[in-house]
This record gives sequence, C-alpha cells and structure tokens, in this order.
Amino acid sequence: MSFTQPESATPRLTRSELAVPGINTALFEKAAKSAADVIFLDLEDAVAPDDKPRARKNVIAALNDVEWGRKVMAVRINGLDTHYMYRDVVDLVEHCPRLDMLVIPKVGVPADVYALDMLVTQIEQAQGRGQGQSGDKRIGFEVLIETALGMANVEAIAQSSRRLEALAFGSGDFAASTRARTTIIGGLHPEYGVLTDCDAEGRRVFHQTDPWHAAQVRLLVACRAYGLRPIDGPYGDFKDPEGYLAAARRVAALGFEGKWAIHPTQIEAANQVFSPSPEEITKAQRIVEAMAQAAREGKGAVQVDGRLVDIANIRMAQNLLQKAGAITGK
Repeated sequence: MSFTQPESATPRLTRSELAVPGINTALFEKAAKSAADVIFLDLEDAVAPDDKPRARKNVIAALNDVEWGRKVMAVRINGLDTHYMYRDVVDLVEHCPRLDMLVIPKVGVPADVYALDMLVTQIEQAQGRGQGQSGDKRIGFEVLIETALGMANVEAIAQSSRRLEALAFGSGDFAASTRARTTIIGGLHPEYGVLTDCDAEGRRVFHQTDPWHAAQVRLLVACRAYGLRPIDGPYGDFKDPEGYLAAARRVAALGFEGKWAIHPTQIEAANQVFSPSPEEITKAQRIVEAMAQAAREGKGAVQVDGRLVDIANIRMAQNLLQKAGAITGK
C-alpha cells in the first residue's frame, strides 16, 4: 500500500437515494415513510423556473417539520450558473439543522466545489454550526458528474473539498453534453455493442454493451482513490423494473455504493442489489476467520473452499461485512 492514505468520507448508508421534487409537497410524507436510505429534495431539474422560490420554501419547511427518522437528508440545489443557487444555499444552511448533504449538479471544475465550500463554511461559522455543539453537524457534499467537463476533471474534483462525500454519475446530462445519440436516461442504446467474429459456418452475433461503462469506471476509481462513495444516477424508465435492476447490478459489481431512484418502485431493487446476500456474508465471515487462524499459525495465506486466500481477500471480505453491519446497525 502507498504511504499516502486518503481520509475516508463520513460513513453513510446510501444504497438507495430517492429523488423528490421540491414543488410537490404531497410526496414528502410518503418519502419519509419509504425504505430509501437517502432522500434528496430536488430544487433543480424537477422544478420549473417560476416555481423555484416556492419549492425552496417547501423544502425548508419539510426539513424542519416532517419526521424523517434516521434517513440521510439532502437537497439538490440549482446550478452554479444560475441566480437561484446562492439563495438555495444560504436559506437551507441557515434554517435547516436537519440537512445532512447538499447535492451539487453539473460540477465541471474543482473551483465549483471550492466556491460552495467557502459559502457553506462562512454560513456555518456565522451560526456556530458544525463546531462541536450538541446535535449539530457539518454539511457534506454529493457532487454530480454529468458533463464532459466534469468527467475530464473528475480526479481533481474528487480532491477539491473535505466536505466531499460522494460523486454521482448522471448519464442523462452526460449524454447531452457528449452529444450521444440517445434520448433516454440510464438505459442502453441498440446500436452500441460488438459483433463477434464469424464462426465455422460464417455466422456472427451482435452483443449489446453498456455505453456508460467507461465513464462509470473512471468515476469509481476517482472515488475510491480519494475516499469517496461512488453513486450511480437515475434510470429514467421507472416502468422498466428489469432494466433498472440490470443497471443497478452492473454498477454494484463494479463497486458502487448505491443508485438513485426517481420513483418509489425503484427503492426495493436498489436496497436489494447494494446489500450483501446472506451467502456473501457467510463466506466473508469464513474468510476472516480462516485468515485469523492463519495469522495465529504464522501463515500469510490459507485455503478456503479450495481457493487460496490472502490479505487482498480479507480486505474484500471486511468491506462486505462493514456494509452488512451498516445495514443492520451492528
């Protein structure tokens, strides 16, 4: 391991992040009763320009008045290129002690995060927030990487602020930014794939592949290199549960921590996919126990189920058990 060890972000359970439009107050209580780990009240894309001031007031009232339980509470603010952003930040941070995170859309360069960090820090200092008082907390950031500029600078963005907790990939705006030939959010494209070589009889088969894979891997690596949580963004067709499940499974296999849900019907799938199965937990426990026994015997490796297990395996097993503990609260 490198001598350089980045500090890990504030640990949170973020298997499912439910998006709730800030203009639709009827959804707030329902969201509070859902099984989502994170609720983010949206002031950006889900709110028309004329409705933004009213949505901001709705969100502030909801954060203070609704019983959210143990959920992580976040708000997606408007972009830095709009005149709505500064008022979003000032009003939320000044009046919402229940707020855990700000979700920052369309970040392109590290200075975007720096600017938000400076503003939030000044408000917190003025109010004495996040300085050790009982019950208060320092606000974290989840940054959306959803433009070509943001992806080009993702490694630098990942190091831009100690408030940073997560990077989320937004395929919809990313597709628009890169001019991808699609009008869907989070799904595949029928023409994106590979054609096999001819077999003995001259037949070839087309296999559809994932157009977002390279971008997701780059974001994942930036997150893991600098102690952040990688989160996958929305899957637009909420009437396609199989497509959502497949998309969630792909990023979970890569190492993502969770996925957005734009509809309550997607929450259960996200929680399931990003939770270790009982079989995985049992195997991880056996690996940890076997390595502990090997250490007592002065061995650096051991066999489990006929396979060699070493220190890399125990790190993977410990990661899985840590996730399971966060889910059960143990």
